[in-house]
Amino acid sequence: MDVRLFALDIAAICALAFALYYPRHRRKDLAVALVGVNVGVLAVTTALATATVGAGLGLGLFGVLSIIRLRSTELSQVEVAYYFAALAIGLIGGMGEGMSLGIAALLIAAIILALAVADSKLVMTGSSHMTLVADKALSDPEELARYIERRTDMKVREVSIVRLDYVNDSTTVDVRCGGAAAVESSRPRTLRAA
Repeated sequence: MDVRLFALDIAAICALAFALYYPRHRRKDLAVALVGVNVGVLAVTTALATATVGAGLGLGLFGVLSIIRLRSTELSQVEVAYYFAALAIGLIGGMGEGMSLGIAALLIAAIILALAVADSKLVMTGSSHMTLVADKALSDPEELARYIERRTDMKVREVSIVRLDYVNDSTTVDVRCGGAAAVESSRPRTLRAA
């Protein structure tokens, strides 16, 4: 058991959660979840790597972990990528004697660097995805796109109706948009008629 791998793992997950994810996305709950899942995977991986257990028990433990679903909130694809990175870093950190510190550091750095670049505004500019609630029940996607463009001054590239409510006269819609005013958001926004 190499304590340096534990230190590397803790430093890496803190960098991922608090230096990379939180400043960009401002979700304290998910930053804490990233640390929690990483430390949990690190502990389980270390226990499996140091114990003399059969492959069946190891697969069973990971099977139990895999059935846990994140039911509290829906995660965006970006947040899923951060979750997967936290899991991967925990697995690498828990490998123990099976991996050299240099290789582990290189792999962990590659994961963090890949997310830092892929999630940066320098690489991904000009488009966004958000969920909006329009205060009109509009079933025609083209009419809905025009309505959203008039209300937000954003160029709508694609709309997908999530919920159409004729009783409350509202439409929940996933919007892919572009232009200077594009804002990434996973929280629903409400559009009110003028």
